[in-house]
Amino acid sequence: MEFGRLITAMVTPFNEQGEIHWEETSRLIDYLIDVQKSDALVVSGTTGESPTLSDQEKVELFSFAVKHAAGRAKIIAGTGSNSTHHSITLTQEAEKAGVDGVLLVVPYYNRPNQEGMYRHFEAIANSTSLPVMLYNVPGRTAASLSVETTLRLAEIKNIVATKECASLEQVTLIAAGAPKGFAVYSGDDSSTLPALSVGAYGIVSVASHIIGSSMKEMIESYLNGDVQKAASLHQKLFPVFKGLFDAPHPLPNPVAVKYALTQKGYKVGSVRLPLVAPTEQETKFITELIAKID
Repeated sequence: MEFGRLITAMVTPFNEQGEIHWEETSRLIDYLIDVQKSDALVVSGTTGESPTLSDQEKVELFSFAVKHAAGRAKIIAGTGSNSTHHSITLTQEAEKAGVDGVLLVVPYYNRPNQEGMYRHFEAIANSTSLPVMLYNVPGRTAASLSVETTLRLAEIKNIVATKECASLEQVTLIAAGAPKGFAVYSGDDSSTLPALSVGAYGIVSVASHIIGSSMKEMIESYLNGDVQKAASLHQKLFPVFKGLFDAPHPLPNPVAVKYALTQKGYKVGSVRLPLVAPTEQETKFITELIAKID
């Protein structure tokens, strides 16, 4: 399964009542595909506020995204959790909804060891025919999938990719040791170009909501051998990569990007508790940040 180079971890639009805003979800999908050049969309990932979405909402989102994208971009369902049984159930529901693949996060809070993580992902992969992307994000899960375990999992036929938010060293070692066809994606926007240079295939991005077309140009420039142009674009985009998470101090994702989208005319609403809307100082910073790239 080819997911493409630029994958957007899509926010979930909410209306004023805090419910999913379906009309705006369709507008956002069109915008991310047609304007920001996303090859695939992750639905109900962390950026989509998966911790506060019910399973029913998630399955409805999967079906809606598949139907609306209509083959223009791949739809990857965030179905991972810290319960293997729950993840299997949701993955099977996602498969029924017609998604193109699933994203499975390292189990959080219960902190399994490497063997526990291997068996968790193995069991979910064996329960579905869908392509699986692993998701290693130690900053959120308090556990990290090792290079060795990732490469062991890469031998399972339908585990085809990993999203790495650990280190460039880890990206390098996985890319060097993985079987042919296994793709390594950076999960850190600011590491997109450095990760490509050490063997990554692409990026699962938040910033692509706002600067996706420029990120796509950067990726294609690098792949076409114009490293100088790619580096220049990276330098130009870097303030946005950082600013969406540090505005003007660290902000939990997707607080900043949701506000940035509202500034661009997309009624994606605010975030659900326990996340809160940005402060006046933060909104001023985000507004100025977005104005510089328009």
